Amino acid sequence: MFSIHINSVEEIQTAAKSLLNHFPSERIFAFYGKMGAGKTTFIKALCRQLGSVDPITSPTFALVNEYSTSTNERIFHFDFYRIKDVEEALDIGFDDYLYSGKYCMMEWPENIAPLLPENIVEVKIEVLDSSRRQLTANIV
Repeated sequence: MFSIHINSVEEIQTAAKSLLNHFPSERIFAFYGKMGAGKTTFIKALCRQLGSVDPITSPTFALVNEYSTSTNERIFHFDFYRIKDVEEALDIGFDDYLYSGKYCMMEWPENIAPLLPENIVEVKIEVLDSSRRQLTANIV
């Protein structure tokens, strides 16, 4: 199990690097937390640590954004907050993304729970106060 306190915005990059180092061979990360917990902000930090050269924004309406790294690798960022049923995820080719071997970062994965495979990194972000977060992660 991985656990880290994030006491300020300035510590996010370090926390992101630590998470990636703790799970070096994992590619699928599912982020859980309340609205405003910092899921998108943390995914931005992870993408930066992975070398993304693209602007990183929440794919709330598109469901998925694709980012490129400086080495032409791809990172997929999903936001399932507004999804109405799992068929929508299947319609965008979710399985193809998931099994591509590329990094997949998912916000609101509980909305597509039946589609989630085993052995993914479940990341929980708990709000401690306005600037501090507790992040825990393990493979489920």
